[in-house]
Amino acid sequence: MSKTDDVTRSTTAAISDQRTAAERARTFLPGMWRRLMPLYDVRSRLARVGRLHRRGVEIAAVAPGQAVLDVGCGTGNLALAILAAQPAALVTGLDPDGEALRVAARKARRRGVRLELLQGFADRLPAADGSVDRVVSALALHHVGETDRAAFAREALRVLRPGGTVTIIDLAGGRAPQHRGHRHDHDHDRGRSIPALLTDAGFADAREVDHADHRFGRITFVQATRG
Repeated sequence: MSKTDDVTRSTTAAISDQRTAAERARTFLPGMWRRLMPLYDVRSRLARVGRLHRRGVEIAAVAPGQAVLDVGCGTGNLALAILAAQPAALVTGLDPDGEALRVAARKARRRGVRLELLQGFADRLPAADGSVDRVVSALALHHVGETDRAAFAREALRVLRPGGTVTIIDLAGGRAPQHRGHRHDHDHDRGRSIPALLTDAGFADAREVDHADHRFGRITFVQATRG
């Protein structure tokens, strides 16, 4: 799934920079500022994000040998939850934050699981057409501007095999307001709902399959299938 340039390999984890020259200059909103990154997983545990990941894993229903792309993987918590439930899955995580990816790689090594990690953006997925069985994303898309969210939805449709699914766990109210200094597209509302984004991209059955009340707000679990 990845190119071979700028690759760091270990027995269980690989990090590959998939960004173009132009993308290397792009800004993004990190899950946590670099100096606080060691606290990211502590915060996630205290917020009980793991139960959201576990529910997402149940909905995604990954089978042995299936290729999974986790978009906005951060420090790898959803990807590792998938591998805990289905060790025979072929899981790749994508995130623009190199520091978060290095944390994910260390966690994969400690667990002795194979996890490919790509540095890149949600609006240009580094995967061939029809090469992925499952696209998943947890609590990442609300950081992304409306134009890039729509591009992600189209990209998810492109990389999925027929019958493959996209499963998204995120805030139910659309995207969060843009933060100063980060890329935005001049939208003034919170954007379309996730089912609407997927429907507009060409998915025929995008729907909310579950929801949860959380300290972050109402969390929606959305799934759609490529026909």
